[in-house]
Amino acid sequence: MRTTGLTIVLSLGYLYACVITAGCGYALAGRGSFLPDYIETIGIPMFENNSNAFEVEQILTQQVRQEFIGRGRYRVVTGTTGVDAVLEGTIQSISIQPASFNSDQQASRYAFTLTARIEFRDLMTDEVLWQNPSLVFRDEYEVASGGGSVPSVSSFFGQRSNAVERVAVDFAETVVSSILEAF
Repeated sequence: MRTTGLTIVLSLGYLYACVITAGCGYALAGRGSFLPDYIETIGIPMFENNSNAFEVEQILTQQVRQEFIGRGRYRVVTGTTGVDAVLEGTIQSISIQPASFNSDQQASRYAFTLTARIEFRDLMTDEVLWQNPSLVFRDEYEVASGGGSVPSVSSFFGQRSNAVERVAVDFAETVVSSILEAF
């Protein structure tokens, strides 16, 4: 018995020493990039909008541009000439459905679903580095102050509320992280 206990203690000590000296191998998300080093300028033209939401492409495109700029390494332009890579997107559909209700039976949270086609192309090699022909982005958001009614997607985006900003920020982070971290 004593030998077994001593063996376990020694094994645990050895394991602890290995973990301490070797490191865990994890890195902070959002810090790496699997893009080729020569990609410095990225063209992000206005996304195409096939949804029923008016001007949503402007909000989402601008936030994706800001997310790339925020990574600090890339110059982002709105055109597709004179760039190293191009990110193009098409918003295919957007839906908003009540997810929960308050005591007055008014919606207090909405489930937001966005489907988009995204393609990131290296123009030097004419190779698609990342694409998702049917990226589905889902999240739930609190209703902006008021009556709790969001009758349509257009009115939701027309509110310019904190929820709309969160949708755009969350979508942009998802797209840019997917591209840079090769997920």
